[in-house]
Order: sequence, then C-alpha cells, then structure tokens
Amino acid sequence: MYTELKTYQFIISMLKKYGIKNMILSAGSRNVPFVHSVEKDSYFNCYSVVDERSAGYFALGMAQETNEPVLISCTASTASCNYYPPVAEAYYQNVPMIILTSDRDPRMLGQREDQMIDQVNMFDRHVKKSVNLPLINCKADEEYCIRLINEAFLELNHNGECGPIHINVPMDSYNKSFTAKSLPDVNVIKRIAVNEKDKWKEKADALLDSRKVMVVCGQKSFIPKGLNKALEEFFKKYNCVIVTDHMSNVNLKQGINTVLTFDENYISSDVLKELAPDIVISFGGQVFSGLKNQLRKIHTSFKHWLISERGEVCDLFKGLDTIFECSPEYFFSEMNSRADSYNNDMQYYESVKTYTDNVDFSNIPYSNVYAVKNIVEQIPPNSILHLSINDSIRITNFFNIHPDIKVYSNIGTYGIDGCMSSFIGQSVASPEKPAFLIIGDLSFFYDMNSLKINSLGKNAHILLLNNHGAAEFHYNGTWIDEASDLHTSARHNVKAEGWIKENSIKYLSASTKEEYDAKVKEFLYSDEAVVFEVFTEMSTDAEVIHQIYKENRPSDLKANLLRSTKEIVKKRIGQEKAKKILGVIKGD
Repeated sequence: MYTELKTYQFIISMLKKYGIKNMILSAGSRNVPFVHSVEKDSYFNCYSVVDERSAGYFALGMAQETNEPVLISCTASTASCNYYPPVAEAYYQNVPMIILTSDRDPRMLGQREDQMIDQVNMFDRHVKKSVNLPLINCKADEEYCIRLINEAFLELNHNGECGPIHINVPMDSYNKSFTAKSLPDVNVIKRIAVNEKDKWKEKADALLDSRKVMVVCGQKSFIPKGLNKALEEFFKKYNCVIVTDHMSNVNLKQGINTVLTFDENYISSDVLKELAPDIVISFGGQVFSGLKNQLRKIHTSFKHWLISERGEVCDLFKGLDTIFECSPEYFFSEMNSRADSYNNDMQYYESVKTYTDNVDFSNIPYSNVYAVKNIVEQIPPNSILHLSINDSIRITNFFNIHPDIKVYSNIGTYGIDGCMSSFIGQSVASPEKPAFLIIGDLSFFYDMNSLKINSLGKNAHILLLNNHGAAEFHYNGTWIDEASDLHTSARHNVKAEGWIKENSIKYLSASTKEEYDAKVKEFLYSDEAVVFEVFTEMSTDAEVIHQIYKENRPSDLKANLLRSTKEIVKKRIGQEKAKKILGVIKGD
C-alpha cells in the first residue's frame, strides 16, 4: 500500500521507470508518506542513516561505487540544510543523486510555523536542477507535477554529464494514510542525443509504421539553409502533413495553414477526432493558439516529439514523449536517410488539405478582415511583413501570401508593446526591401513614439486598423456588456492622423469600402513612408470572423471530404489511388 499523496506516488513511479532502487532515509515526520511507501515495497533497497549530513555522504559513496543514482530523503527545515556539504561534493564530482526534501504548506512560510524554512532552490548552483512540486488539487496540478519531476530526472545525466538534482515536496498537512493499492503510470519524457543511433532507428521505424504524422512548424525568423529541402523530402517519405503558418517562415508548397480551420470556433470535436495524429513532431517557437489548444484537448491520443537544440522540456501539447536534442535540419535529414523510398500514401494529407481548403472568402463585408485581405494578398515578393498580435496574426493567416515574404511577430510574449519599434528596426536593417506592418489601434498608440525614430526609412508601410478599441475581447467572448467598453475593450475615438503628420509621414485613411478600395494601390506602392489608417467597428469586426466560421464550418467531416475530395484527388494522384483514399474516408 502506498501513500495517498499524489506527489509521492508520481515520484515513486518515476523511480521505478528509471530503475533507481537505493534509498537513504533519515528519520522525520514530514517524509513519512514517502518513507513508509518505499520501505514496504520490495523493489527498493532502503538504508537508515539518522544524521542527514552523514546520509548524504553515504549516498555519495554508494552512487560512486555503483555508478547509479541514489536517493536521499529527509524531513523539513534544518534537516534539509544538513545535506548541503555532500550535495556540493556530488556536484563537483558529477555524481548523480536525488535530494528529496519534504516541506510544509508554502502558504505558511514566514508565519512562525514550526520546523519551516524556505527550501525552494535551497541548494542554488550546486544542483543541476531544482524543482518545487505543487500542492495537487486538480488534474492540471497533476500534469504540472509530473512535468517537473521529468525535468529534474532528465538532468541526472544530460549529455553525459551527471550530477545531483533537488525535488522539494510541500504538503498542507501531516499524512499517515496509505490507501493506494498501486502507483499511477506516469509519463516518462525521454531525451535522445545525436549519437544514440539505436534510439534514432527505433523512432524512424515508428514513423514508417505511422499512418498519421503531423509536423508542426513553430515561429522562426531564420530558416537555415537546407531545412525546407529536408522537410520536402520528409513529406515524400512519411505519411504526414506539415502544418505551417506565416510566422514559421517555412516555404513549402505542401505546407498547410490551419490557423482558421483548427480554431476552437471552427473545428468540431468529431472532426478533430477524425484528423487526430498518431505522432506530432514540433520545432521552432510559438504556435498560434488555435492548433495548440486543439491538440491539448486530445493529447492522450498521440505521442509528441519535440526537436530542441538545447534539449529543454517544453510540453507544448501536454503529451510530450521524446526530446530530440538537435537542430530541425539534422532531425529531418537523419530521418530521411532512414527511409529508403517515398512512402507517403497521401491519405492523411488529403484529408487535412481538403478540410482546410473548404473556406470561401468571396463575399467579405467591409471590416478589418476585408482590409487585411486586400493588402496581404498583394504584398510583393521579397518583402518584410510584421504582424502585431492576435487579430493581425489570425486574419493574415486566413489568406495566402507570397512565399518569399519574411514574416515577423512579437509572439514570444504576446505583448502589445513594441510591435512598431521592432518593425522599424527590421525595415531599417533591410532598406532595399518593402516593409509592411499590420497593427491594431491600441498597439499603435502604445508604441506611437517609435514614429519619431530618425532612421525610419521610405520603405515602411503601416496598415493601422483603428476599430476604436480591442476587438479581441469581442471575438473571444470576454466582452460582457457596454460597461466592458470602458476597462476591457478600452473603447475610444482617437485618430492617429495628427501625430503621423506631425512626424512628416504620409497619411491615408478610409472609413468605407469605397474609400479603402480607392487608396489600396497608393498605400502598397508608395515610395515614401506611409500610414494607412482604416476605420472600422470592433464589434462588427469580431462578428465578421465568426460569420466566416459559421458559413464555412463543415457539419460532418466525412460528408465534406466525400463531397469535396473526389475531383481534387483524381486530378492530383489519379483514379485508382483516389478510390483507395475515398475508401479509407468512408471506413470501408
């Protein structure tokens, strides 16, 4: 029987997954739930050493001799302080040890609570990783706890360099209940280095066996030479779809942009289930929230492989299985070398492609969507395009842009501040390129002083979407009533015209479709810095996007695919293969 405390259950389960058996236990009350659980489990070898300093050195010697990690466990307060000398020695000798300190309720810190000191990160730079586990009250707490334990265990031996790790376990009360008959099956995150060839082969075999692989390309401002070519080869060799958006800057004709169709307001749970991948491979930075949120809903249905040169744990979709510690171009080139021929049967690709190609934009009313569409589709090749946040990103990704346009966005933090300053820096760095910024009014006014930068060049084109406030809150449903206009959506009637002209910048404006249409070409091909202020209404803008969702959303994926795919598939891959694909969609 094991403790009812989930944190310790997860740790004990992880110890078994890692094959760690040697426990050095020091007497105390706070660590009773852990101690009694492992001393009753025949899997573990338990040793009692009362003095914590001696226990630490005892574990150090055992770990050195066995060349395996050893765990030390104690109660709270000065007991944990006594571990410091042996922990420091282990760090400088690169000896793998797990320091498990029990702690009290963190809300009682500094409240004269008995036997309580600040134990978070207490060993500072003398451990390779220190984590403080949460008190568990819900499923999200459990997922967070398991991720932290994985992060710590992965550092026991990272790139061949061993060392101690520290796990601090708070609890809100003494616990002497041992009611759990079994341990939970925790997810162990694995890390694969470039020299572990056997593991690469195992993963390549898994890819070849998979019917539905989804490659998710996150934000990257620089695409290394050869990455696009490696991705194109990967597409041919594996049953995959490659999901891109404009911020990924991946130039691939087989890429599919899912910003619109995988939005929670568009895709149904049934369609999501139909299109769910078996394996998700991700690289790069931020992924715009639609796809990210949908994959999180079904995270138990697929394995997530992360490509990360630094090897950090980033559980983007809540299903992280393996970290490949390498560059994206190395990963895809290596996997390509392990597939002898072109194996993509195109079935998964055609299903996702047909679904995402179903959207009709032929009749968009005057709105910020209309304004963005008729700019981005005409931006010339070899241009720079900077998108501010949310609406600018979302709407621009609804439409195709020239593949030679380089796209930027400050979505590492998703703040509204500094978008225009960053854009001006990019435009100044490449004065020979046309440079375009799509920005909302609040972001513009937040960063309006950037227009005074003396280096502002003639290549700068700024589309200012002034819909009198934050349309995002109308879009996402956090706008409640008219009172929300004051402090949530920040309604205003401010124009930028005066400030733009004061800075001797060309100014254009439009408040109607006719005015807008008359000035688009002048804005696009201006030979001097220009700001085009387009006035719309934020509530209407949000309604237009939701209307696009409503009018295009397929109610039944299979019916939609059968209706739309037949002619497309026949044209692309021929009559015989089309029959096979349609048979899979029907479930034959």
